[in-house]
Amino acid sequence: MKKTGRILLVVLVLAVATALLYPTFKWYVLTPAETKQLAAGSDYQIRDYVRGQAEKDVRILKSLAKENPNDEVSSEYKYLIKDAKAELSRQRRQNPDKWTNYALLSSFSGEDSFFSAIEAHYRENLLSVKENSNYILQLGLDLRGGMSVLLEADVDSFAEKNGYIPDSAELISLLNEDISILNSRIDQFGVTEPDIRLQGSDQILIEISGETDPERVDSFLRSRGSLTFQLVDNSLTERVEREFVENKSKFFDSDGNLVAPSYIPENRMLAGYYTEDDYGIENLESLVVLRREIGLDGAHLKSANVSQDEQTRRPVVNFTLDSEGGDIFYNLTSKNTGASLAVVMDGKVKSVARINSAIRDSVQLSGGFTEDEAQSLAVSLKTASLPIDLKVLSEQAVGASLGDDAVKISLRAILIGFLLVVLFVAIYYGPSGFVADFALLMNLYMMIALLSALNYTMTLSSIAGIVLTLGMAIDANVIIFERMKEELEKGALGYQIVLSGFKKAFWTIMDSNITTIIAALVLSIFGSSSVKGFANTLAIGIVCSLFTSLFVSHLIFDLFITEDNMKRVKLSWRKQR
Repeated sequence: MKKTGRILLVVLVLAVATALLYPTFKWYVLTPAETKQLAAGSDYQIRDYVRGQAEKDVRILKSLAKENPNDEVSSEYKYLIKDAKAELSRQRRQNPDKWTNYALLSSFSGEDSFFSAIEAHYRENLLSVKENSNYILQLGLDLRGGMSVLLEADVDSFAEKNGYIPDSAELISLLNEDISILNSRIDQFGVTEPDIRLQGSDQILIEISGETDPERVDSFLRSRGSLTFQLVDNSLTERVEREFVENKSKFFDSDGNLVAPSYIPENRMLAGYYTEDDYGIENLESLVVLRREIGLDGAHLKSANVSQDEQTRRPVVNFTLDSEGGDIFYNLTSKNTGASLAVVMDGKVKSVARINSAIRDSVQLSGGFTEDEAQSLAVSLKTASLPIDLKVLSEQAVGASLGDDAVKISLRAILIGFLLVVLFVAIYYGPSGFVADFALLMNLYMMIALLSALNYTMTLSSIAGIVLTLGMAIDANVIIFERMKEELEKGALGYQIVLSGFKKAFWTIMDSNITTIIAALVLSIFGSSSVKGFANTLAIGIVCSLFTSLFVSHLIFDLFITEDNMKRVKLSWRKQR
């Protein structure tokens, strides 16, 4: 590769690394602490905050429109002008010559639309911050504090349900399925999702970093999830719906729980039909009366996915059943053709579909779903029931102060180690040392960028891997410089020294680093959690080190020492022969 091409490659790598690192930089440097705290909260907390702020701003703007109607809209609220223009366009009204407080307020058809515009602004900003947190370098439990929960497979419950005790291989397979389901359905307990992994042959360890509500964690962990298919009583549902529209309060007790009217018989049950709002929160849309008898248990469900209806081109949800479930479902649908069937998860109706014909093992649900609704339902179907129940063995809280101390100590260790290495190399190797220091800086920059792109969770062991990588990165440059010094002592000059030094050091560096990468990969695959953290950062760091030491360092020397420039190269503070 020509010199120009190599320069462009380095610039491209730095540009990509900067783009990958920007979300982390934005989160930890540019995002205010209050905003991060809000984004780290639950969807319910975000919704309550956003609506509270919107309500506050509505009062302020109404007051401004009344007291200072002719004043220009302040910069704080100019974002509403775009929504106001859209509102006027829908009303076929002209835009005002000047956007005053009164003109802004009067552009909206009512207070509800005004409130909605403000709410959308806060919601989009806060949810975008929350979304950005999925692409940053995370801090693990030992750095940030949080909770550690140990779960154990409930083998007795499984044996009672299935009639046999699973062997070790099947138990591990069941627990891995549990882990997959927990990862799919779990609500975010902060800016990071919990780290869920197998421990031993019958346990699952969950680590939740950040400040976490223990009650919320317990609620999630103790929820076993239930998925059932139940027939709908259409006549009673219509009656309940009419009454629900007229007076919703009569269907709830003082604690907010649903209360069935007295005319609903014992063999029927009242359930709510829920949909997700813009915050991802489930809201009660309507009421459904179900037959209490379960038509089909979700344990028979094998898979679920989303596709498109060939005629309507609308999203549909497809799921398949095992052989036993297929027989049960065929018997159910053949006897109830024309009736409505509800998909019920954890007591909440997720979907209602009409049975058009007898169905055995392959089922398609179509209900005018949006793409997001269909995807959400498919996930719900796949993750409602755990293959094997879990019981909580222990819960341990790691205090925030411990996390803060760990972060400070870790950062100090990296900084001190880095500065000592940089100073030593710069002093010992002179101008050439600065080349190595630049390569080291780029190595660290690339490594952090890659870890950020992978949404990697940093732990103390991960930081140890970074520190070791920095040492190995310098070691590669030291080997190169020593080979160059050998050529210098032989009487070689300028470009010959550089070319020969890198050529002779190449395989030595490659051999040592490749063997280290192999060891890191083995540790990453078979090691414990803490060992994996060390191994992963080490492997990524070595790959970056190979690029910076063999490519970037070589390029810098080539820029200053050409074939026509045969001056001597200074490689040490010691007098050169």
